[in-house]
Amino acid sequence: MNMLKLSLGPLQYFWPRERTLAFYREAVQWPLDIIYLGETVCSKRRELGTRDWLGLASELLESGKQIVLSSLALIEAESELGALRRLVDNGDCWIEANDLSAVQLCRGRSVPFVAGPSLNIYNHRALALLMEDGLRRWVPGVEQGEVLLRELRAATLAEGRCMPELEVIAFGRLPLAYSARCFTARALDVAKDQCEFRCIQYPDGMPLATREGKPFLRVNGIQIQGEEITDLGPELPVLRELGVDVLRLYPQFDGMSDVVSHFDLARHARVAPPRLAMRNGYWHGEQGMHLDGVAG
Repeated sequence: MNMLKLSLGPLQYFWPRERTLAFYREAVQWPLDIIYLGETVCSKRRELGTRDWLGLASELLESGKQIVLSSLALIEAESELGALRRLVDNGDCWIEANDLSAVQLCRGRSVPFVAGPSLNIYNHRALALLMEDGLRRWVPGVEQGEVLLRELRAATLAEGRCMPELEVIAFGRLPLAYSARCFTARALDVAKDQCEFRCIQYPDGMPLATREGKPFLRVNGIQIQGEEITDLGPELPVLRELGVDVLRLYPQFDGMSDVVSHFDLARHARVAPPRLAMRNGYWHGEQGMHLDGVAG
């Protein structure tokens, strides 16, 4: 039985500095194989700066776990490119490239990288080109479910190529969209440049409901997430069949230790685990908020 690895995806939210540091110093004790560090959403979130993330990475490397430094999904300024160069030049960690700027820098410096979910890859030829540039692991986008992965894997193998490590988002709220505008600032009727870091008040994102009052989305700075938490735990037999190597678990403010323990037990079991959350629609080619395909 293929032993799946567990990764702690990059923190999507804005938490206070001490809460963030305490979270990762606890997380390094959990049964994880890979920990992603860094800001992927908004460069204005400076409770931890680039130097802090690099220092934390150096500290956590002593645990023996793989530490990956994650880059922004939307790079708009020269200062953000400068911070990205510092991540790439660190010399100790792989990079999660969430923008082609990160791919270019990693290629130029021969740094191995992970293709993050915001780096759009929809066919085996694009995947092959990126592997030539140094791609070692791929995290498909949130809408890329079982059918697409089967097709892409078959096309890659048919050409005599090897797949990179495959990491699938198995738990958490899915990042659906990014914008140059700040949705949180707009919701609170303040300017983006005068946001006063209001998103720190929403450690799991700002809930957004429909006019009928039904929970719909989460507003998280320049990012929009689905309201529902995706859980691919019951899909583990299929994920193993597809050759998935890593299950990504996105951090949440409370109860994350229990989530990791649940998936750790599941990866050692021979049967699919009970469901923690109630949505898996994208995996089956349906609307993301649907529960489809698996009883749980």
